[in-house]
Formats: sequence, C-alpha cells, structure tokens
Amino acid sequence: GRRIGTQGYYYAPTVLSEVPLSTAIMNEEPFGPVALVNSFRTEEEMIAEANRLPYGLAAYSWTNDAARQKRLAREVETGMFCINTTVLGGPDAPFGGVKWSGHGSENGPEGVMSCMVVKAVHEGDA
Repeated sequence: GRRIGTQGYYYAPTVLSEVPLSTAIMNEEPFGPVALVNSFRTEEEMIAEANRLPYGLAAYSWTNDAARQKRLAREVETGMFCINTTVLGGPDAPFGGVKWSGHGSENGPEGVMSCMVVKAVHEGDA
C-alpha cells in the first residue's frame, strides 16, 4: 500500500497475503484499509488462528459448504461474521465486537436496548 496525496491520513486499500505470525499486523488490531489473506492446512488451524488474539470485531469467510458456514459462524469469536460478502449489514443489524474489540452493540434492537433503562412497575389494589 501507499499513502494517497500529501494532506490528511489517506492510505490506499492494501491486501497482504501469507503474512508471517511474527509481524505486528498479525498480533495487533489493525485500523485502516488493509485485508490479510492467509491460507491454512486445516479448518481447525484456521479457527485457532482466528481466535488466538484478544480481538474480535469481524471475520470473513468464503465457502459454499453450508455446514462449514454454520460451524465457522459458531466457532470464530467475533461480534460480526460475514459469509461470502464483506458487507456488515445496515442500521437494523447489530454492529459490535467481542473481547478487546468492544462490548455491546450499536444499531439494531441490541443497540437500542443498551441505551434504555427498563423499569417494571407493579401495582396492587389500594
């Protein structure tokens, strides 16, 4: 990738592949237009790597195997999981991470409920 222009903090979208585990970007939560694409020998190895760090905002997977889609969505520890898309949803879908990537959700019913104070009032006959 490269910086775009001389003003501001604009950086061209960047794809990195087969990134060694020893690099900083594989051990921190990156912010910016960067995608990491690594291959794994087994599904178990991939899930272990996805869950290795204390971050869990979003994960993405491309597969046509319906059983694998369900398994990955269940086992990968993230607040959002995309299958065969990079679109994370809209205002009606919860947006949020788990672990060090956040607590709670924005948007959707879950986001509204986190801003509400619920009170039960019980009244008997006087």
